[in-house]
Amino acid sequence: MTRRFALTALALGASLAAGVWLLAAPRAGLADAGEIARGSEVYEGFCAACHGENLQGQPDWQRPGETGRYPAPPHDATGHTWHHSDKVLAQIIYWGTAAMVGNGYESDMPAFKDTISEDDILAVLSYIKSAWPEREAAYQRQITLQN
Repeated sequence: MTRRFALTALALGASLAAGVWLLAAPRAGLADAGEIARGSEVYEGFCAACHGENLQGQPDWQRPGETGRYPAPPHDATGHTWHHSDKVLAQIIYWGTAAMVGNGYESDMPAFKDTISEDDILAVLSYIKSAWPEREAAYQRQITLQN
């Protein structure tokens, strides 16, 4: 095995290991107040500029803008975030939307894998989910358990 091949294999292994938690069992239960508060702080620092201080998203989020990219969607009950499992949502935050959609899809949603810890990603999700009415929250818990 050449040194270059070994280094490439090691780097690939480290990249895959970093995202292993995303394949772990879903966290469909309700979070405690401390995790929600931490998630609120992280959301404010990294997400609110695009997704809105009140989870409201950007205007006309369902239509592509001038660049062909979609504006940031809301994370409240008016959006589609609650249609996705914890696993999918965590992966979108971790890898970025374009990486998750693939096929040349372009998005302004960056990957946060090198910026936000895995625990903070889960805390952000807990914060977002804490704002949903029970109907949407129950639906999302069911989707999470099925995924």
